[in-house]
Amino acid sequence: MKELILVLDFGGQYKELIARTVRGLSVYAEVKPGNMSAANIAKLAPMGIILTGGPNSVYMANAPKCDPEIFNLGIPVLGICYGMQLMCHTLGGVVEPCKNSEYGRIKTVLSPESALFGGISNNVSTLMSHTDQVSVLPAGFAGIASTDNCDIAAFENVSRKLYGVQFHPEVEHTDDGRDIIKNFLYNICGTSGDYKLDDYLKTQIEHVRKQVGDGKILLGLSGGVDSSVCAALLSKAVPGQLTCVFVDHGFMRQDEGDEIERIFSGKKLNFIRVNAQDRFFAKIKGIAEPERKRKLIGEEFVRVFEEEARKLGNVKFLAQGTIYPDVIESGGELGAVIKSHHNVGGLPADLDFEAVVEPLAGLFKDEVRVIGRKLGLPKSLVDRQPFPGPGLAIRIMGEVTKEKADILRRADHIMCEEVGKCRKRPEQYFAVFTGVHTVGVMGDDRTYDYVIALRAVTTSDFMTCEYAALPHKLLSRISARIVNEVKEISRVVYDVTNKPPATVEWE
Repeated sequence: MKELILVLDFGGQYKELIARTVRGLSVYAEVKPGNMSAANIAKLAPMGIILTGGPNSVYMANAPKCDPEIFNLGIPVLGICYGMQLMCHTLGGVVEPCKNSEYGRIKTVLSPESALFGGISNNVSTLMSHTDQVSVLPAGFAGIASTDNCDIAAFENVSRKLYGVQFHPEVEHTDDGRDIIKNFLYNICGTSGDYKLDDYLKTQIEHVRKQVGDGKILLGLSGGVDSSVCAALLSKAVPGQLTCVFVDHGFMRQDEGDEIERIFSGKKLNFIRVNAQDRFFAKIKGIAEPERKRKLIGEEFVRVFEEEARKLGNVKFLAQGTIYPDVIESGGELGAVIKSHHNVGGLPADLDFEAVVEPLAGLFKDEVRVIGRKLGLPKSLVDRQPFPGPGLAIRIMGEVTKEKADILRRADHIMCEEVGKCRKRPEQYFAVFTGVHTVGVMGDDRTYDYVIALRAVTTSDFMTCEYAALPHKLLSRISARIVNEVKEISRVVYDVTNKPPATVEWE
C-alpha cells in the first residue's frame, strides 16, 4: 500500500464518508487536520488532497484556514463545499453570502469537457448545503458547473490540478458522485488503486506484534462485531497473550450475556465474565445527561478491566474494538463532538495500563466486517447488528434504572424477534425507552404509562442512514405485541428521521 489521499478536515459532517468513498475505490485515505502544514504533507507524499466541507464562512476572521502552500506543492487538490470556497478565498477569488441558499438535491449542469466529469451526464442532481458561494474566480480558474441559483457550482485550474465542487459528491444523494471522486483519483491524481484490506490486516498484525512484544493484553469483549473482530485479530497476531473480559453491566439485550458467554467460552482464548450489574446501575444513578452517562460507563469499564488485570498479573495493554467512526464522532481538532464513544471519550486520564491497543481504529464498519470474514469468524457474528458499548443505558432517555432497563429489554426483544422474521431486514433496528408517560386505555381503565419508540435504519456505512420504511402491518404487529406483553407500555411510536440530521442512536 503506497498510494495515499489526504482528506483535510475543516469540521465537515461528511469527512469520514469522503475517506470511506475513496477507500471503496481501492485508494487508501486518511483524515488529517485542515491546518496541517504543507511541509508535513509533502513528507507524506500523497497522490492527492481533498478539502472537506465545514460549517464556517471562509471570510470570517476565525474561520479554519489551510496552509496556502498546499496549492503550490504540485499535488492535485479537490475542494468540496467549504473546501472549494477556502481554495477560492486563499487564491484571491471572492466568496460571498448567497442570494438564494441551496439545500437538498439541486439540478446541476456539468461541463463535459472537464476531466472531473468525464463519462458523466451533463445534467445531474447534486446534494447542496451552502449559504455562501464563489462569486469571483481566482486567476487561472474556470467554472465547470452551475445551477439556477449558483453560477459557479464547480471550478478548475487544469494546469495546477486544482478543482472545487460546491456540492457533495461523497453522498448517495448526488448522482454519479462516486464517479466524480473516481475521476479525481484515477484521471487527475493518477492513482492505480493499490489499497486492499489484506494489506491492512497484515500491517496491523505486524504493528500489534511490535507494540506489545511478549506483553499480556486485556480486551474488553462486548460480543459485538468490532470487539469480536478485534479479538480474532489479536489472537492471530499474538496467540496466547490475550485475555478477553466480558463485562455484563446490566444494559445488555435480553439473554445476550449468556449468549456471548456460550459463543466465546469455547474459543481458544482466556475468557472471563464479570457480572457487574449492580455496580454500573449505582455508578449512573441519578444521571440523565447523555454525555455524562457515556463517560461514567466508559470509566467504570476501565476500572473493571484494571481490577481483572491485577488479578491476572503483569497485564500491560488494554485492547479495544475502536473503529474510525468512533474516533471521528468523538470529536477531532476541528470536528464537533457528535457523541463521545465509551472507548474514546470515556477513558480516564489515570489509565492503569502501559498503552491502549486499537488495531481497528483506522477502519470503517463495512471494512471491519470484511476483516472478520478474512479471519474466519462466522457470518452470524460478523453481520451482527451494531450495539453501543453503554448498551441500553443510552437507549433509555434520562435516568437509568433496572426497572426501565427491564421494560426496554422486553420491548426490544419483541421488535427484534418480529423484524428478524423478515426476509429482507434493515441494517439496524431496536427500541428506545423515551421516558415519556402518555394517557391510554386498558379495558375500561385509564392508564398513564410509558411510550416506546422504534428505530430501524438502512445504511451502507453507518455514517449516514435513512429510516427503514417498515411495512405498516409489521409495525402494527410489533406495537400490538408490545402493549399487550409489556404492561408498563401504553403507546408505541416509530422514528422516521434520517442521519443527518439525527444520529442512529437517540443519545
